Formats: sequence, C-alpha cells, structure tokens
Amino acid sequence: MNEHDFEQAWKAALLKLESLFLQPFDLQGALFLIGLNELGQGPRRFNKDQKLDVMHLAVCRLLQPYGYYEFEGVDQDGWPHYRRTDRLPKLEPEEQEKLMKEAILSYTQESLPSLM
Repeated sequence: MNEHDFEQAWKAALLKLESLFLQPFDLQGALFLIGLNELGQGPRRFNKDQKLDVMHLAVCRLLQPYGYYEFEGVDQDGWPHYRRTDRLPKLEPEEQEKLMKEAILSYTQESLPSLM
C-alpha cells in the first residue's frame, strides 16, 4: 500500500470510529479503545494509571503479530498479560507512529470487522 492509500485507510478508520462512538478519535483514542476491547470488562471508570495500563495492553496486543509480545494469560482480576519476546527496533517517532497505525488498521480489520 502506498503512503497516500495508507493515510486514506487510517483516516477512514478514524472516521468510522468517530461515527460509531460519536466522538473524535486519534491514535491515543484508538489505542484506548483497543485496550478496552482486549480487557473485555465493559464500561467503567479508570484512574490515570489504569488508563495507561489499558493503553499498554493495546500496544502489547497490537505488536503481538509482529513477534514482539506473547500472550501469557489473564490474572485473577481479569487483566490480560503479555511477555516481551523481542526487543523493539530503534525507530524515529514518525516510524513508531506508522507502525502503530499499521497495527491498528490490521487489528480493526481482523478483530473488529463488525465495527469497521
């Protein structure tokens, strides 16, 4: 996929999320939504640290297909846990953002087809 098509797909995914949830989405919002989906505990309030944990959960899940994380299981509180299996390469901020966008697009197409 060329850069233009990639950006169009990313914008389309964000617009779909915005139409479903009636609020604007960006990369961070998409990460939080994916983390909530993976947590699977329904709507509830999170403190600041828990919100960061939800986003970290999303990052682990998104990078699992790339071989950077492996699912270990769910703890007694129902939180999924991942183990890092490979060191992430040194990436410039723009490259990190593109990797996450690619992973989010793949995730939404595979794991949230009814939403997308």
